[in-house]
Parts: sequence; C-alpha cells; structure tokens
Amino acid sequence: MKKLYLLLFLAISAGIPSQVDGQEDRSSIENTIRIYFDSMHESSRAKVDLAFHPNAKIVGVNPDSFREMSREEFGDLVASLQPSPKEQGVPERLEILSIEIAGMTAVARVRDDYRGLTFLDSLSLIKTGDRWVIYNKLFHVENEH
Repeated sequence: MKKLYLLLFLAISAGIPSQVDGQEDRSSIENTIRIYFDSMHESSRAKVDLAFHPNAKIVGVNPDSFREMSREEFGDLVASLQPSPKEQGVPERLEILSIEIAGMTAVARVRDDYRGLTFLDSLSLIKTGDRWVIYNKLFHVENEH
C-alpha cells in the first residue's frame, strides 16, 4: 500500500512544475528585461538582438504618431543615439512592475526612462529552449521630462 501511495505521489508531482522552476523562469525573464533596458541605455544593437526574438514587433504611440518597428528597425534606432545615455551620464530608471508566467509565455509590465520620455511598456515574452525573449513590445509614453 505504501508503494502505491508513493507511486501515486510521484506520478502527480511529475506533472506539476516546481516552485524552483517558476523562480528560475522569473529570474531569466528579469535578466532579459535587464538586457533590453541595457540595450537602450548603452545604445547597443547587439543587446537588442539578444533580448528580442528575430520576428519581434515594437509598437506604440509617441506623443505625435503611431510607431511600428521590427527588431532590426528598433536596433537601428537604439544604436543611433550616440553617445549613449550611459556615456552621457543619464541616470537609469527601470521598474519591473509585474511579471505573469503561463507555461512558455509571459507578460511583463515595465516603466523606464529613455530619450527624455517615461515609457510604460507591456512586454510579451516566449521561452525558446532555455531562454526567454521578448516577442512583442507595446509602449505608451507616460510623460516627457
């Protein structure tokens, strides 16, 4: 009888992700978000490519117009700011407001300052292999400063 309970427990546990896996995923997502932010702060196209899926879309409304960019176009935009905000001594501001994980997908809400604007970003992420990457970035400009 004890063997039966042990087998039943093992069978049930095998299908339930552990809390450790959830923490590892959350940590990996936070790392991807950090790479994304660093890409902008350091004007690094290479970090844009690392943080975003090759088919990613970056979409939002600037104060005056609707913007839609591919990862390549966003990388060009980020790399065009020279010297970088980091080299200019611009203070960093990155707040991870929330992360929700559902299997191999996640949604994160972040607030960051870039190019004199405060952005509220909604990031859709997917897990590819053992890495999380941003598949969609939807941005809203909260204010100018």
